[in-house]
Amino acid sequence: MIGCLCLHGFTGEPWEVEPISTYFLEKKHWLVYTPILPGHGQNGNLKDVTYQEWVYTAEVAVCELLNRCEKVYVIGFSMGGMLACYIAAKYEVSKLVLLSAAAYYGNPLQLIQDLKEKVRLRVLGELDNDEHYQLYRKKIIETPLGSVLQFMQVVKKIKPFLRKVTVPSLIIQGELDGIVPRKSALYLYETIGSKIKELAFLPESKHLICHGFEKALLINKIEAFLCREEDEDESGDT
Repeated sequence: MIGCLCLHGFTGEPWEVEPISTYFLEKKHWLVYTPILPGHGQNGNLKDVTYQEWVYTAEVAVCELLNRCEKVYVIGFSMGGMLACYIAAKYEVSKLVLLSAAAYYGNPLQLIQDLKEKVRLRVLGELDNDEHYQLYRKKIIETPLGSVLQFMQVVKKIKPFLRKVTVPSLIIQGELDGIVPRKSALYLYETIGSKIKELAFLPESKHLICHGFEKALLINKIEAFLCREEDEDESGDT
């Protein structure tokens, strides 16, 4: 059996990667696990949560899949992408997929453009029923400063592990991402130690890459990468 660990982002929930996890669960019949990181979820409280708890949760999840499956793939979104890098560096997973992974964060120019559009729509009253806007507005307002520092710490602590990643890796980034800049994907591609690695930019995608207009293209790219057996043969590490 194939296992697939999907990790969501900071202040997020499993729904951020739901189109991916659902596809591989229903179409491929893989054992897919999308744990909720401590402090996250609808009733989560990030106030007293440390980054070590996020790392530990990811480790427990991958160990469970490794015990039950012949091979395990790891997919990480945003901060979950950095956690996925750590898992791939430390555990014997078969492949790694990074989606909008936050090795760097904050794209001021695009963020300003996004905010301008949000302000325009807010004035017109078109955002009252925008679930994503309302959700992220609520999260931004309620996110404790301490948890932001924990997010920054986990990114800093994981960066040295990137060169230890040797499994085939796929990095996908949205060109219109207002949260994670383009240089993050370039940095990951250049730094990850894998001999087999690919980098793709989706021109019409923003940060929530799994829910954008290019969702089908994203899934196709991930499926083609994960189901290509010759990568595993050539890597010699799986």
